Amino acid sequence: MHFLMLIPHGRDQNNESDPTRPVVLAMHGLISSSADFITQGPNVSLGYILAESGYDVWLANARGNYYSRANLYLDPDDRRNQDFWRFSWDEIGNIDIPTIVDYILELTGHSKLHYIGHSQGCTSFFVLNSLRPEYNEKFISFQGLAPAAFFVYNEVPFNKVISPYEAVTQLASEKLGFSEILGNRAAFTWFATRYCKEGDIFHDLCVYLLMDGDIDYFNTTLSPVFLGHMPAGSSIRQVNHYAQCVNIKEFRRYDHHRPILNIETYDRPVAPLYNLSQVTAPVYLHYSFGDVTTDYRDVLHLAERLPNVAGMHLIQRSTFSHRDYLWATDAKVQVYNKLIQLMREAEANAK
Repeated sequence: MHFLMLIPHGRDQNNESDPTRPVVLAMHGLISSSADFITQGPNVSLGYILAESGYDVWLANARGNYYSRANLYLDPDDRRNQDFWRFSWDEIGNIDIPTIVDYILELTGHSKLHYIGHSQGCTSFFVLNSLRPEYNEKFISFQGLAPAAFFVYNEVPFNKVISPYEAVTQLASEKLGFSEILGNRAAFTWFATRYCKEGDIFHDLCVYLLMDGDIDYFNTTLSPVFLGHMPAGSSIRQVNHYAQCVNIKEFRRYDHHRPILNIETYDRPVAPLYNLSQVTAPVYLHYSFGDVTTDYRDVLHLAERLPNVAGMHLIQRSTFSHRDYLWATDAKVQVYNKLIQLMREAEANAK
């Protein structure tokens, strides 16, 4: 299992080891993995573009996904003991991300790094710096791609239908011994390699399942590759934590639905809100009108609650969607070039 992936230098440019190059940590979204940042290959995927641009690139995997299931004491496949899966993105942000950051900084000898998050990767960043504000000083910049935190304006029908039942689904999943969601990547890979290639019987279905935007900007020939890596699994509690935020229209810590457990965890019977005024690292938010998963109005709502928003980048293509940040053929033009420009500006400001 590989908790972290490393691209230490570029292939065509900046292709020699250099310990002084800036460090960047990228964190994927829900039910995804570090593969999101490399699946389209060199010159197209963000991980490779960052390396070619002179960055020391670290790609993280969230607890519980396909690459991050190892544990010294708990078995994620043990249906009788679900302790491994009793975590949400609160633990990822409060425990795992700071551990990763400290490890990278110690290994590289740097005092700061850039953090790039997509969707849940952004959520975890906000969790970390609201609960452990001393970590703000360790970031040159935060680049939020489709930053998920608030769902005040979200109009996705699935969210509205399922979210009210999050307490029931959480209890049922634990009782039945199924606290993981979409974690059988082997099955998806088997299906993708046999039925999702161009000309295969289910190719159009595979494209439909993967694509959430404009097909003109989606490389359909890569459908087997995408589906072979995503979904990569997560805990059901991660999904239900988002459902709680949908229900109350706030960015709040996980509610255990039992006052005694909330008191044990938070010293209060009701789960507290995250204090976003503590997030003082330079924040750059990238958002789009075509993203229905992270509604642009919710990004603006988030920006109003952050004390150090250094930049807001509205994607120019109106149909740019949630997965387009990773898989669109024009992502470099729409997002990555601007993202790297903003990172350079943040580096200059940090000197």
